[in-house]
Amino acid sequence: MKRAHLKKWLNWSWALLYAAVLTVTVTLVARSNHGGIEEQTEEKTTLTFRHFWIAEHDRPMLDIFEDVVRQYESSHPNVKVNFEGMDQTIHREQKLKSEMVTGAPPDMFVLFGGAEIEPYLRSNRLMDLTAFVQENGLEKEFKDLKLWTYDQRIYGLPIEGNAEPLYVNTEIFNKLGLALPETLSQLDEAVTVLKASGYIPFALGNEDRWPAAVFAHYLMDRYSGPEQIDGIVQGNAGAVFDNDGYLKAFEQLAEWGKEGAFGPDPNGLSTEEAIGLFTHGKAAMYLNGNWDITLFHNEKAPPDFQNKVGVLPFPALHPGGERSIAGGYTFGIGLSSNLTAAQQKAALELMKAFYSEDVQKRIVYEGLRIPSMRIDFDAQKTGPVFTQVTGLMEQEAQTFAPYDNILSPEVKWSFLAAVEETISRRIAPDAALRRMDDSLRRYWSLRSSSGLK
Repeated sequence: MKRAHLKKWLNWSWALLYAAVLTVTVTLVARSNHGGIEEQTEEKTTLTFRHFWIAEHDRPMLDIFEDVVRQYESSHPNVKVNFEGMDQTIHREQKLKSEMVTGAPPDMFVLFGGAEIEPYLRSNRLMDLTAFVQENGLEKEFKDLKLWTYDQRIYGLPIEGNAEPLYVNTEIFNKLGLALPETLSQLDEAVTVLKASGYIPFALGNEDRWPAAVFAHYLMDRYSGPEQIDGIVQGNAGAVFDNDGYLKAFEQLAEWGKEGAFGPDPNGLSTEEAIGLFTHGKAAMYLNGNWDITLFHNEKAPPDFQNKVGVLPFPALHPGGERSIAGGYTFGIGLSSNLTAAQQKAALELMKAFYSEDVQKRIVYEGLRIPSMRIDFDAQKTGPVFTQVTGLMEQEAQTFAPYDNILSPEVKWSFLAAVEETISRRIAPDAALRRMDDSLRRYWSLRSSSGLK
């Protein structure tokens, strides 16, 4: 009995001693490694950055911003930025809208200023960047912030400017003895001659519906001036789409559609396919934004094509009349208003890196985009087409924001649909305008019933 008791006592003693030694060892190790463990377990800050630079002509822009982000991540190892590329229409008209309703948008995202962001402001989904702009001395560095400013507060920053000139294949015009059009009647004459000579007058890829709207807002501007659309956007009494000037504009669209001025199937073509028609000499003119000119001299275009391109303002209604250019500073970057403190710090540091002279110069030289900030650059280094575009913007003092950027989203979709159906002759011009007015009335009625001004 004594031996058994002694053996039991010894076993317990060894167990207690082992536990004590283990406890001391763990404590010492934990204390000696406390700093290292804390560093290894530091929580990473993650940001999502959604863009729609997924098309071929947008690749240089994506490369620029990926470079900036990767450099930032290299110097901030606790920050990770996940890029998410998405089709522009899906992002703007579907995904982002639903995310704003639920309060779960991406952390950083590209978007268009103007009417498109108003609903997001009313629901407090966009971060106020006024202090950021002031603290970094950027108040006077941007060319124009009006589409991003509401009640003297800034809710996004433009990353580039845009212009929508008329590009002309001067070789085709010279071959046919056509003068470059300065008036709508000269443009109409050119359409007739080009069609009779076997050319598509206008290369139009309206698969995404908005490219045809460029023709519409130019014709509407020329026939009615800027006051009409301003009144519609502001909700002024009596300001409607169904007016004599807009009727003439839509009748012109319908006539060009009937003549085949836009090609056999414009609503079924992509932008890239339309540009292919233009760069390979099958279409004589192309009306769209400066962002497409990278495709005028890429590997798919004839080597010397860019030297055949003339850049013109859309023709005036009458000789010597106004030839204002659609364009502005509508495309930029916004931040979600519900970022954590760590996310907000990282996002604003990235914004500071994005809006720098170096990045803006890369946007010019590599992306062939108009800078949104006041920087000096050598336009001669960008090629003949971009040089003409920037020169045109300097010569033509008057610009106006594209209509699809200033109309409310609900009315904009009615506008785009009406244009699409007009050029395909599925709706009469007067019926198209009445439908747009129906949409306009519903929009203002909804605003009124919601108690919004």
